[in-house]
Order: sequence, then C-alpha cells, then structure tokens
Amino acid sequence: MKTSLPRKQKGAVAIEFALVFIIFFGVFYAMVSYSLPLLLLQSFNQATAEAVRRSVALDPNSAGYAANVGPQAAAIARLQLSWIPDSFGFQPGYVTGTYDGSVLKVAINYPSANLKKVLPFIVLPGIGSVPSLPTNLTAQSSLQF
Repeated sequence: MKTSLPRKQKGAVAIEFALVFIIFFGVFYAMVSYSLPLLLLQSFNQATAEAVRRSVALDPNSAGYAANVGPQAAAIARLQLSWIPDSFGFQPGYVTGTYDGSVLKVAINYPSANLKKVLPFIVLPGIGSVPSLPTNLTAQSSLQF
C-alpha cells in the first residue's frame, strides 16, 4: 500500500534549504565583513602604540626635538602599516603625530568609505548597511613627558 506523504513533501526540502541558507549566509557575511574593519582597527592601535614607544628613544635635549618628534612618530606608524594593500586607499595623511611640549599624540583617522573599494556593503531592509561602520576608523596613542 502506497501513501501519499512523499508526494505532498516534494518541495519542502528546497524551501527549508533556502531558509537555512539565508541565515547561514547572513552570519557568514557578517563575520567576514566585520573582521576586516576589526583587523584594521587593531593594526591602527598597535601602530600608534609602537610609534609612541619608539619615539621615547629620541633624545629630548637634541636640537629641534619638539619639531621632529611628532613627524617621526607618524613616520613610524606609517611604516608599521606598510602591509596595507593599495586597494584599501590608505593615505599617509591619515596618520598624524603632534607634540605640544608635554604630550606626544599619534592618531590615525581612516575613512571607512574606503573599505567599499574592497568589501561590498549590503543594504538590508529594516537593518541598514552591513557592515554598519562609523564614518572614520580611528586610533590614538599618547605619551606625556
């Protein structure tokens, strides 16, 4: 005796697969699309901290110290970030180093819109842009003398 159950279930597997695939793809895309900005932020934090650490080696009694320590710290941070591919649009002007006589600050302000060249942003109805990022990815380290 044959039952009609398999005949009624013909498209159920395809529908279940489509629903599960959408959820799986959403989670996977979120992991990939947020990991790149997080990698950049961690690299920016490390580069600014290393620039400040290395700037301590400069002799504060040397001629032109106040004028040279900020730009040298920024150059060190840029060197730390030389691994970033050109397709990311990272410009040397995004790194600044300033010294006001008592505090050395190294900052990086990277426009997150540059990531659209590398990573497609998806706009989901009701959710918005994925990944949802601030206007600039920023990192800063400072050292008080």
